[in-house]
Amino acid sequence: MAFLEQIKQRRTIYAIGKNVNVDKSEIESTIKEAVRQSPSSFNSQTSRVVILFAEAHEQFWGIVRETLRKIVPAEAFEGTNAKINSFAAGYGTALFYEDQAVVKGLQEQFALYADNFPIWSEHSSAIAQFATWTALAEKGIGASLQHYNPIVDEEVAQTYGVPDNWKLRAQLVFGSIEAPAGDKTFMDDSERFKTFG
Repeated sequence: MAFLEQIKQRRTIYAIGKNVNVDKSEIESTIKEAVRQSPSSFNSQTSRVVILFAEAHEQFWGIVRETLRKIVPAEAFEGTNAKINSFAAGYGTALFYEDQAVVKGLQEQFALYADNFPIWSEHSSAIAQFATWTALAEKGIGASLQHYNPIVDEEVAQTYGVPDNWKLRAQLVFGSIEAPAGDKTFMDDSERFKTFG
């Protein structure tokens, strides 16, 4: 499949399930290879991923649910709980981290660019997330990118033995596509692009 077609196929899929026809080990290797092949500034390879399946996946969304229960007003929690249940209904979750020790080391080693390394780290993470999301979509696996950090960071780190220098940036929940994504609209190209020469 052509790369642009793969990008078009990658959509936010909220209705996901556990009916995945791809072996767990193949999903794991796909995630690893997508992140491994994603570019990073100075080839710093700052991205880290914790891959959760089965009980570990459901445990993560339980942590999110109980954390939100303490924050969201009781009268609004039913909707929040339904959303978390929809994520827990999936097959797995990839937690995307950035290794701050590597970022700090680069700042010290290349002081002239020190202010840029945290920004470039975010770029690296975004590229790794997008590459993983697209690679899973190419295998017929639906996903949506979530951001429940930083409210769950500490408990998640303790639960899964995540090093202190890893900073949680996003959560890609994935599973079988139980309902397709809606139509996607695009703003007018004239508002978004300029071409010269």
